[in-house]
Amino acid sequence: MNYHEIARRALEDEKPGREEALSVINAPDDAILRLLDAAFSVRRTYFGKKVQIHYLINAKSGICPEDCGYCSQSSVSSAQIERYELVDEEQLLEGASRAEAAGSKRYCIVISARGPSDSEIERLCRTVSTIKSRHRLSVCCSLGLLEASQAVRLSEAGVDRFNHNLNTSARYYPQICSTHTYDDRMDTLGAARGAGLELCSGVIFGQGESTEDIIDVCGALSALAPDSIPVNFLNPIGGTPLEGRPLLGPITCLKLLCLMRFYNPRSEIRVAGGREVQLRELQPLALYPANSIFVDGYLTTPGQDSAAAHRMIHDAGFELDVQDLADSVLPQR
Repeated sequence: MNYHEIARRALEDEKPGREEALSVINAPDDAILRLLDAAFSVRRTYFGKKVQIHYLINAKSGICPEDCGYCSQSSVSSAQIERYELVDEEQLLEGASRAEAAGSKRYCIVISARGPSDSEIERLCRTVSTIKSRHRLSVCCSLGLLEASQAVRLSEAGVDRFNHNLNTSARYYPQICSTHTYDDRMDTLGAARGAGLELCSGVIFGQGESTEDIIDVCGALSALAPDSIPVNFLNPIGGTPLEGRPLLGPITCLKLLCLMRFYNPRSEIRVAGGREVQLRELQPLALYPANSIFVDGYLTTPGQDSAAAHRMIHDAGFELDVQDLADSVLPQR
């Protein structure tokens, strides 16, 4: 298979055919460098060699009523994690300071919930306004299912982006969650986009989905055209229904990142949850198809610290994407 031909057509906004997608997923392991080179030619066109760092805070933990099988915070998880209500404003502001100190371009505020209450929306909006007055950070919120009126309030308060992942294909979704539907997720993304928020929506690979499901969710994300696509690889946490799932392995993860880049040439692609566990020593190679990473941990699991991430980016010949922040002007406090 000529992977560079797939890349050339991706640059013309032509998506891979199904057989081509299968050829990427099933590529021989010894073809991985050719595949990465092809994906990098697309990534380089739109993002150069810059890498965005994102930092998140688990602002409400472990009390979600949903039954998502991958999540340590779900109602069906027995994982030993912290459980607490929405943190106070001071903790959210401290998180923003840590994000900026880590070289992050975006601060992601995440809560475990079916969706936010109006009082939580009010508190978050008030805090986001303060964050935006103090820091040169883009703010993304991940709050579960969202009503249109809530999305408008977030946008008016200065939230830049809303995260709500598709997670898998429409066909496979009932296998990982029964308390809400794939369509519920699409409705939330529609509400966020309708309010003028940028969209962040991605996937979790390694949940037992088929190659057809992989292709379908790549295509669905391409049609949605979110600004940002976090690509998570399942970290099978003990106490969750998916705790026994085998790891995909680094080479498979790299192939899937390349496939996502071919389907979504213009979207930011972030290597998200499971990066350290699944990619292991091959993490730097993920920067060839992807242009963004999380640092300093995830919701309930640790991750690569920001200093180590900076070294990895530099040693791999990439550069930290801070230009937009350096050129911006801080509002008056």
